[in-house]
Amino acid sequence: MTTSMVVLTLVVASAVILRWRRPAWYWVCFGAGLASLRLLVRYASVMEACGLTVPPARWQLALARMAGRSVPESRSPRVLRLRPTRTGLVLRLKLRPGQDAFDFSAATDRLRHSFGMYGVSSRELRSGVVELRMTGYDVLRQVRIPAVNASSAAPMRIPVALREDGAVHYRDFRAVPHGLTLGATESGKSVYLRSLVCGLAPLDVALVGIDCKQGVELFPLARRFSALADDQETALDLLDALVSHMADVYRLIRAQQRISVAVPDAEIAADIWDLPVDLRPVPVVVLVDEVAELALFANKDEERRRDRIVTDLVRLAQLGRAAGIYLEICGQRFGSELGKGITMLRAQLTGRTAHRVNDETSANMAFGDISPDAVLAAIQISPDTPGLAVAGDSTGGWTRIRAPHTSLRDAVNRCNTYADRTPDLPALATFRPTVAAPSKALVPLKARPATA
Repeated sequence: MTTSMVVLTLVVASAVILRWRRPAWYWVCFGAGLASLRLLVRYASVMEACGLTVPPARWQLALARMAGRSVPESRSPRVLRLRPTRTGLVLRLKLRPGQDAFDFSAATDRLRHSFGMYGVSSRELRSGVVELRMTGYDVLRQVRIPAVNASSAAPMRIPVALREDGAVHYRDFRAVPHGLTLGATESGKSVYLRSLVCGLAPLDVALVGIDCKQGVELFPLARRFSALADDQETALDLLDALVSHMADVYRLIRAQQRISVAVPDAEIAADIWDLPVDLRPVPVVVLVDEVAELALFANKDEERRRDRIVTDLVRLAQLGRAAGIYLEICGQRFGSELGKGITMLRAQLTGRTAHRVNDETSANMAFGDISPDAVLAAIQISPDTPGLAVAGDSTGGWTRIRAPHTSLRDAVNRCNTYADRTPDLPALATFRPTVAAPSKALVPLKARPATA
């Protein structure tokens, strides 16, 4: 009896410590089993309390009346599968006739409280089948992106953050060519940009940066960049060169099409990914840090320069996808007060990511034309959670994400590691940053001793 009590005490103490210090380990060891049991026991009563049941069929009521039995109970959705994951549970349900997937989306907060889970999200897999993804703990408190399966790897598709349901959030440039990232100062926007650069560094891609804050964000990563600009004048020349490069790529695609009756449909080139590997130009990702610095002006000359810059960005956003040119534009605000052409540019940026913003207007700039719910979620981000963001797209879907903390030193080391993969683009050779070779011996910096 004493031994059993000691073992039970140790198990309970281990569970308490794990839940406090290592919630992921606690979930795998104890939480998943307890939550599954709790869900199965409460399932019928929770569905009825949340209004997710349907009355019995007419033939059941008729049989009950003829047999003199009590009226059958309301029917809950049928459970197709309950699968534990490393962060929560996945419950797949078959809807009853008359039920709607929207009912489950509207009841996610009630389901979260009823089942004792940290978060619940709902999505429709196909007609009549709904999947509820439940998280057992706050997966965004300490972000650790799991190892990506080889089956998930694809060209220009990189993991950059963790979603609130425990899934990995990918930035897929081929599916969503251009993106907009908004966020106030100290909201985690720079960390997200570093995570994006670190994910792109090992790929066969040319990185082009425009950082008009004198290059303080992107120039430390210069060894992995094919072109960099740190002021408006250089940015204009760089964008003009990119537009010329885009035209050259289109001429190459046109020359390789050779459309005839004998050419199979699958071999007709419409973008760089349809070209043979030996002829395919290297894709280009353009990273713009603080877009407002490109759009502000103080006199007529700066206004003319600003108009040319915005025009080039709009052209790249409208025509760059087929030429393998992708935009990732960052800023604190991105509204019509930046001048003409800005709203046209924003309309081309399909991917939207908003970190903590200072006002509702800034959130509307990102999601006002996509989803009002995403606007509400963006303005509710607390200053105590830097890096937390809301990601959405043109379909109206959105989710909370958080990128793992990536220091500037970590990003510099990764860019230096893959510096040999930096392609040389003849059209951008003028803007290739010149950096000294990294020293083998790192000398720690020390404060100079005070003199009397």
